[in-house]
Amino acid sequence: FDEIVALGYRENVNLAQIRTFTEMDSHEEKVFQAVRQTQEKEALDHMRRKAKEIQQRNREMNKGGRMAGMGSAGGGFGSGSFRNDSPIIDSSANEPPKPSYTKPSAKAAGPSKALKLGSKKKDVDTFVGQLQSEGEKVVDAGKQGSSAVSKSSTPAINQESIHLLIEEKMVLSAGRDGGLQNMEVHGIMKLRVSEDRVSRIKVSTLNNDTKGIQIQTHPNVDKKLYLATSEVALKNADKPFPLNQEVGVLKWRLQTQDEALIPLSINCWPSESSSGCEVNIEYELEQADMELEDVVISIPCPSGVGSPVVGDCDGESHYDTHKRQLQWSLPFIDATNKSGSLEFTMHGGHPDDFFPVQVSFSSRKPYCNIQILEVKQLSDDQPEKYSSDVAFYVEKYEIV
Repeated sequence: FDEIVALGYRENVNLAQIRTFTEMDSHEEKVFQAVRQTQEKEALDHMRRKAKEIQQRNREMNKGGRMAGMGSAGGGFGSGSFRNDSPIIDSSANEPPKPSYTKPSAKAAGPSKALKLGSKKKDVDTFVGQLQSEGEKVVDAGKQGSSAVSKSSTPAINQESIHLLIEEKMVLSAGRDGGLQNMEVHGIMKLRVSEDRVSRIKVSTLNNDTKGIQIQTHPNVDKKLYLATSEVALKNADKPFPLNQEVGVLKWRLQTQDEALIPLSINCWPSESSSGCEVNIEYELEQADMELEDVVISIPCPSGVGSPVVGDCDGESHYDTHKRQLQWSLPFIDATNKSGSLEFTMHGGHPDDFFPVQVSFSSRKPYCNIQILEVKQLSDDQPEKYSSDVAFYVEKYEIV
């Protein structure tokens, strides 16, 4: 990997040139991929035809065998012979053909001239080590896949026969020099009932919001009851909630340009220097009662000037070479670490190259302070056991 042979001559190249060459678009590669896909499709069609022929041949053989067996045993039953009109399911006909395996004969031991696929492992390890020494984050594909599977297989929370979900999503756009251009929050409360005995209920809520949200009830929900007592119930008391369906009963919306309502402010200061660009970026949690999880702040970087050199960093940073983004990750932000900063330098670029900055996070607390107090039977006000969950996440959050 230290040298590349081109036109019969050897040239000394570095890792940046190798990365540039491997990322270049190749027409020959596209043609090769198209030809390979065509060949794979033809081979698959041929395999299916062969499998169908083998299945048809097996059916004819089994049918012939059954006819012969019935003919030889027919005389024993006489005129009262038993006739079975039920179809006979041949399991062997539905099974795909199994390839036969023949153990290769032993050959005399000696040096082999065949290509050894594992002979370059040492060079690969050396190359990976060199990438890591330059600051690249190399992740093993097998470990990454196993972690993704384990994360996706994590069971959901234990849901009761009455389950309530508060879901909110945010869209925010702010200026690099300060000022909130637009912020929207869309929220919805969903109800799921899995047993008929608890299908006629009412949900008591508490609205402590001071941000000025607009609340709207579902057309089938008693709006007068909600405005008077903050209880969610159907207009028709004899009509139950649908079973095993997640229905939205309440939704709300907030649109504002008030900077005081920003949950997380981002301040990015890129400045040009003699050696390139120095970037200082900091965050601050503006809502002290919020708890943000899996926070990722993505800063675009100019191309053709190498990777950023990270200095001081609260949390972790990783440079994505494909997206050309420096990703600043913080697993958790609350009142205990309400502010933090990141510094890095680039060997070139312009201050405009580091915008827009994109932010993503999630939270288990709602942004609009709407809470669920209890769930009661509609007929006798008896309390019922329920489960609830909150999902507040970012749909789009950027500093332009």
